Amino acid sequence: MAIAYPHLIGSPPPMDSPAAIKILTQDDLKKIAAYKAVEHVESGMVLGLGTGSTAKHAVDRIGELLKQGKLQNIVGIPTSTITHEQALSLDIPLSDLDKHPIIDLAIDGADEVDPMLNLVKGRGGSLLREKMIEGACKKFVCIVDESKLVDYIGGSGLAMPVEVVPFCWYFTARQLEKLFENCGCVGKLRRVANGEPYVTDNGNYIVDLFFKKDMGDLKAASDSMLRLTGVVEHGMFIDMATTVIVASELGITIKNK
Repeated sequence: MAIAYPHLIGSPPPMDSPAAIKILTQDDLKKIAAYKAVEHVESGMVLGLGTGSTAKHAVDRIGELLKQGKLQNIVGIPTSTITHEQALSLDIPLSDLDKHPIIDLAIDGADEVDPMLNLVKGRGGSLLREKMIEGACKKFVCIVDESKLVDYIGGSGLAMPVEVVPFCWYFTARQLEKLFENCGCVGKLRRVANGEPYVTDNGNYIVDLFFKKDMGDLKAASDSMLRLTGVVEHGMFIDMATTVIVASELGITIKNK
């Protein structure tokens, strides 16, 4: 059941009031989900700081609460150089997994969420560091708007990223396609605006996989990809999210493992 937003609770507002005519944008929904997730943050925590348009709102909110003195003694571990720079600009103290191998809480977005709370992440290019940090968390809160909900992983028809070493990336991409040929899989090297390959924070490339059918057993699919020499990591986050917060125009839905 969704938790309604305040302006949707009780008597309807006058038709000429801002609340009556406000139409929530996708970014509004992302911000609502992010702020709800930050309610899980307590002073003294070590936090995994996610990457992407939704997670950015959460990092901004954490910085705001630190500045107000409502949070204290927070240590952040960023999942990308972009988030690292954002956190520094907000005066959030930072560290890494070497010094803090156990993280209290991570907050991050996702590109897809299936009914079992499995995720696709990495369309922003930070899947390896995200998986390392979120895999070390006691609790991982995922924040999305309702457009990210799918019936099965790959169901959006958009990219499922795989980070690969640059050496013979084309060979690796064809091997990935062969693994999932029964699903109509097509692999494409991610490129930037000038046509050059996109390079991750780790100096690798990304091959984006597109599926026409459900790939089936996700753990088997994961194992088969990781057995390919040249594959560094994939963007399926299986059984990792402990809570998913979904924002829609009608309210917030909280899904727990």
